[in-house]
Amino acid sequence: MKRKKEAVKAADVNPDTSKPTAVFEATTGRAYTVSVALPGSIIANALTPELKGLLAGQIARALAVFCVDEVVIFDDGQGNQRQSDKQSYHQNGDNGYTGYSEPNHFLIHLLSYLETPPFLRKHLFPMHPNLKLAGSLPSLDMPHHLRSNEWCRYREGVTIEQQTEEYGKKKKRRKDDMPPEESTLVEVGRSQKVSVPASIPPHTRVTIELPDDREVFDSERNTVAASAVAPSTPREEAGYYWGFTVRAAPSLSAVITECTYPGGYDLTFGTSERGAPISDLTKQTPNQSQVPQFNHMLIVFGGVAGLEAAVEADDELRKLGVKEPKNLFDYWVNLCPGQGSRTIRTEEAIWLGLMGLREVVLSKGRLISASG
Repeated sequence: MKRKKEAVKAADVNPDTSKPTAVFEATTGRAYTVSVALPGSIIANALTPELKGLLAGQIARALAVFCVDEVVIFDDGQGNQRQSDKQSYHQNGDNGYTGYSEPNHFLIHLLSYLETPPFLRKHLFPMHPNLKLAGSLPSLDMPHHLRSNEWCRYREGVTIEQQTEEYGKKKKRRKDDMPPEESTLVEVGRSQKVSVPASIPPHTRVTIELPDDREVFDSERNTVAASAVAPSTPREEAGYYWGFTVRAAPSLSAVITECTYPGGYDLTFGTSERGAPISDLTKQTPNQSQVPQFNHMLIVFGGVAGLEAAVEADDELRKLGVKEPKNLFDYWVNLCPGQGSRTIRTEEAIWLGLMGLREVVLSKGRLISASG
């Protein structure tokens, strides 16, 4: 007993830092979501393919660290790139590369790729010039990026072609290994496959809910019966952070009007150096209105020219007579009052904004009670 206490004490004094300890732990189901919107034109401001990829990787890291559920890439009309840059790169034979010609598409492509669990990428993303440097980008290591030996009630997978010969006469299988006729096999990053009782086309990404009995999953069976669920189920039922979806919007106004959540965004923030200090949101003063509880939060960041340029380029807002971007949001905030640099880059603003609003997210986001 004495030795055990001494070992624990030694571990506290000299902790093992060779492995990460900040592993995400699910608590209770959450109803709320956090969305981030930014213009794809920021990619056009990066001069080389290496810098464009690094920029996408920095943004993806911020989204993962702060548990963002949705990212919307919108067109602010500022994505024109120098023709000389386009031509010089295309002359090298990478005509499918969109980092210069279509920066919105490029950013969507890379963010979607990085969000996908590594073992699924080869199934879902064909070889493409946009992904040529993706292997050098930082790993996101999110809760749904599970290793083969890690257990979780949910897993991401991809449907595969039914290999009938695997269950033919060449090799006898136990009866409980045989998938039902009306079922689909799913690759989940393990030697064994998962069978779901539904007909799903091949090469489709699905979220799987496994049986509670882990022994079945760890057994030597070739297939394990499971269920296909909505991608939001891990978040709503167990409180897991389960990655982010990527959506394209043709304009700033479409970010809000084309929201995919029922009822739309009920708490919105626009960011600008001309906004109110973000610290005012958490101040307890009689004249300061309390930030309300929310189901779906949206934080919008501008590009090099700010959100003002996005408003000017938006035909729908022009028809409505909207000239000031602050009129589109519940709160218009300055992320870094008294900034030392003349400008704050969008990838920097994302980190500042998500950190500054972290307390609001955790204290005002609606959860789902255990009683339902």
